[in-house]
Amino acid sequence: MKSRIMLLWLAIATMACTQQTKVSKELKQSIQKNESFEYVKKRALEVVKTGFNAGDGYGEVWIRDYNTFIELSAEVYAQEELKENLRVFFRLQGDDGNIIDGFIPKEKAVDVDGGYTYIYNDLEPTYCGHKNTVETDHEASLIQAVYKYVQKTGDKAFLLEKIGDKSVIDRLEWSLEFLRNHRWSKEHGMIFGATTSDWGDVQHCHPWGVYITEDTKYCVDIYDNAMFLIAIDNLMDLDPSKSEKWQERRDQLAKNTMKHLWDEENQKFIPHVYLDGSPFPENFKENEIYYHGGTAIAIEAGLLSKDQIKTALEKMISNVKASGAGSIGLTMYPPYPEGYFENKGMYPYGYQNGGDWTWFGGRMIQQLVHYGFYQEAYENLLPMTDRVMQNKGFYEWYTVKNEPTGSGTFRGSAGVLYKAIEMLEDAVEK
Repeated sequence: MKSRIMLLWLAIATMACTQQTKVSKELKQSIQKNESFEYVKKRALEVVKTGFNAGDGYGEVWIRDYNTFIELSAEVYAQEELKENLRVFFRLQGDDGNIIDGFIPKEKAVDVDGGYTYIYNDLEPTYCGHKNTVETDHEASLIQAVYKYVQKTGDKAFLLEKIGDKSVIDRLEWSLEFLRNHRWSKEHGMIFGATTSDWGDVQHCHPWGVYITEDTKYCVDIYDNAMFLIAIDNLMDLDPSKSEKWQERRDQLAKNTMKHLWDEENQKFIPHVYLDGSPFPENFKENEIYYHGGTAIAIEAGLLSKDQIKTALEKMISNVKASGAGSIGLTMYPPYPEGYFENKGMYPYGYQNGGDWTWFGGRMIQQLVHYGFYQEAYENLLPMTDRVMQNKGFYEWYTVKNEPTGSGTFRGSAGVLYKAIEMLEDAVEK
């Protein structure tokens, strides 16, 4: 019986490949002739050679950024340098398992009233860290970064390396336990965080918005839980012996995420489900907002079917047209109204409130390639690569008028675009 099923599967797979070859053949010439792809890859390698901080406007190395360009860094740096960055995050790990947001040399850490509260540890002589406490993606980002490092280099021995009294693999698991112990909603069976915009790390209250305060409103959202799901998958792949403990937890989390956040009628994710009431006015219809970034990460976590992915892309393209933005990297549509976030940079279509971020748009392209939407991936990648050529750099984000802003050497953008192009080129070649 099994062999018959296998033969049927192979027949279907062969048919699908044959059909896709016709499309790929048509795409191949366009991809091979596209000048922006080679330019972007060459420029990305040049940018990543210059360091590990997020970009020219930042002094810190942040884990949520490093996670998205560590594979690109592996093209130009020795394994030891990549590992040393990862070790710093482990050396500065909290005594409850939490992972810092970023680190900076001790001599460059300046204590300013209202600024970062720096974190020190005897295990780390050179750097100190800080943690944006409104977010819950640092732990997941580190696991994903280690996974990518091991996949890229084959250096599985790193997982057994001792840092303090724990191995790397055990510290990874400890970080996931932190989320379950300190950021867990028993009511929803999901991790929670502060109210931010989609994947953003700025909460609605406080002029800066990176630390939990007495005014923080907690909620569950798609981005953080999808990142957690990917991290669990990566942990089990790195150490299959942990599957017995984590597979059931992973399956239940996926089920709960779709139960509480998926709006079946509107085929979208609900922005936030609040633990104790919304911080926004009662007449505000938050569910009219479509989160682009969180949806892309949910697709990466395997939460949506191919039909749902196609619908998601259609909605993203429609939102881009309605807003006038340059690409599907558009954070969300529509944005939150003026004044809904105290941070002055969070105006409508500003920063993480409707800004256009290649950093996440590129990850959506990767998923389109992964699921076989090659033509769609190509068409929606072009606006991102074209503007890199036009502006001669990897800018942090773009305004709704497609104007570049923020750091001009944003390594996260370089990393996701490089990978997206490589995935697309490999797919059509095969």
